[in-house]
Amino acid sequence: MNKPEHTQPEKMDLRSMDVAQSKRDELKRCLGQAFPEVFAEGVIDFDQLKRALGKWVDPSKERFGLNWPGKAQCMKIVQQPSVATLKPVREDSVSFDETENLFIEGDNLEVLKLLQKSYFGKVKMIYIDPPYNTGNEFIYPDKFAETLETYLAYTGQIDDERRKFSTNSESEGRYHSRWLSMMYSRLYLARNLLRDDGSIFISIDDHEQHNLRHVCNDIFGEENFVATVIWHKMDSPKNTAVHFSEDHEYILVYSRNAETWRPNLLPRTEEMTARYKNPDNDPRGPWLLSDLAARNYYSQGRYPITTPSGKVISGPPAGSYWRVSKDKFDELHRDNRIWWGAAGDNRPGMKRFLSDVKDGVVPQTYWNWKDVGSTRHSKQELSQLMEAASGEDLFITPKPVALMKRILQIGTSGKEPEVVLDFFAGSATIAQAVLEKNIDDGGSRSFVCVQLPEYMNEDNTGTIADTARERIRRAAKKISDAKQNELDLKSKGNADLGFKAFRLGRSNFRLWEGEAIADDQLSKQLEMHIDHLSDAASAEDVLYELLLKAGFQLTTRVTALEMAEKRVFSVEDGALLICLDKEITPELIDELAEANPLQVICLDEGFKGNDQLKANAVQTFKARAQAEESEIVFKTV
Repeated sequence: MNKPEHTQPEKMDLRSMDVAQSKRDELKRCLGQAFPEVFAEGVIDFDQLKRALGKWVDPSKERFGLNWPGKAQCMKIVQQPSVATLKPVREDSVSFDETENLFIEGDNLEVLKLLQKSYFGKVKMIYIDPPYNTGNEFIYPDKFAETLETYLAYTGQIDDERRKFSTNSESEGRYHSRWLSMMYSRLYLARNLLRDDGSIFISIDDHEQHNLRHVCNDIFGEENFVATVIWHKMDSPKNTAVHFSEDHEYILVYSRNAETWRPNLLPRTEEMTARYKNPDNDPRGPWLLSDLAARNYYSQGRYPITTPSGKVISGPPAGSYWRVSKDKFDELHRDNRIWWGAAGDNRPGMKRFLSDVKDGVVPQTYWNWKDVGSTRHSKQELSQLMEAASGEDLFITPKPVALMKRILQIGTSGKEPEVVLDFFAGSATIAQAVLEKNIDDGGSRSFVCVQLPEYMNEDNTGTIADTARERIRRAAKKISDAKQNELDLKSKGNADLGFKAFRLGRSNFRLWEGEAIADDQLSKQLEMHIDHLSDAASAEDVLYELLLKAGFQLTTRVTALEMAEKRVFSVEDGALLICLDKEITPELIDELAEANPLQVICLDEGFKGNDQLKANAVQTFKARAQAEESEIVFKTV
């Protein structure tokens, strides 16, 4: 006889977050009270919503927006939960158990899906340097129905013949469409990860800049566009150019909410500060002369002024107006904030004191290579750090560390723990920049870098992911060695210079195939359902998959405990207890309940089909929770 449902533990969902369902739930929370008629039996009636708003949009009419072949299919893959996992790779890591930094090797579409539960709304800043679609570089696959399988084949995890992803040349069909589908799906998922005060910076060139603006407007909202930064990347013209030497690239900046997001001010340079003088020895300190006239119309901005020497200035220059009224001008003059020149007969200007201006300068949209580095500098940086032979290209298009640090300075404060995400990590310049910036200002930023193991040569002997990990190790060692030579080690002694390495792979659980199957396969599926843990899975592999899919970050602190002679993992100081033992006992259940966690996860096979033991476990946790006036969620997997 079937046990009542309330006597059985919940089955843990091993899929990534259902993005579409999450959006529907959010819509219902926002609109449910005001428009209850829109929601019926869990289904959203969009026609009814339009009627309630007194507006009807004929779907047959053309609308403004960016469309391309494959956009609808692109959204299908976004809404398809992932059943993959991220497996820890300790041998590739540095300070695995202490660090807050992550380097993930894998297809970023699958990885972004897997990060939805754990990092939803927790990323302060995203920077990406995606393929520019110039026709030569690698483009992520668009076989939407087989994303994980395609990746596993590419990395040799499911067969001996490693397949290659092709470039996206203009001679092929769907040239722009493939690139747009790749970008749209990833940016759609990335937006979910941004904090309310978060922002995203995207490097791009002229090939797809206009299309990328449309995509970002669609995803982030046109109202959340902040700026297009021009990076002057070349320190000399390219004389081999057919038409023009392309000396710049763009960085598109969007925020989660432009109404509240503000960029951090940049430090004032010595050159800027040197412009402030004090020729009249004003006790308020150095000042900079500001023009009192402006071209903007001002109704009170026309009046004569008499200089201290007695000279009368009839008014501002033709076509302009004084910035202030006569009363305000007289007030400024009395406060010695007007400068008439050394002889006292110049057209007046306003003194702006260095002590009065903001503690920094507002970022501008033009960034010169002298301030943030050039492409030549970035290649030299990487070669020197990796000790590469002269002329050897380790990575074709790295970005300068100074450019990344400028972006970090604008998008993060460093005053609190802040997650920085780059899911087109390349050679991991952003990771090096995060490490260095934290040393510069004592910040507590952490990075999450995602990079496909794309091969760097035809011999398939090295990948960009390999280079990126090695770069982070060497950058950390360089910082550590420099610290040893400094006298002040106290303020910088606790810097996080490590990273946890993970690799995308199949789930550690053999998942039930719900669709119709042949009779000769049914017994095999039933057997897998009973003992569905992969033989190749280590305890740590399973632990991190459960953490990820339970919504905990991959850097969450985990300790191993012993309860009733069984090994139990304690997460977040006991908020979650995970037992992977294949033999659950009543004594273990009692001790787990006694610890009063918020959640308990056990292997289903640990109960060995004993439904009575499961039911007793449910009741034990329920009784303990009632006694403590709390709630314990008990799940099996």
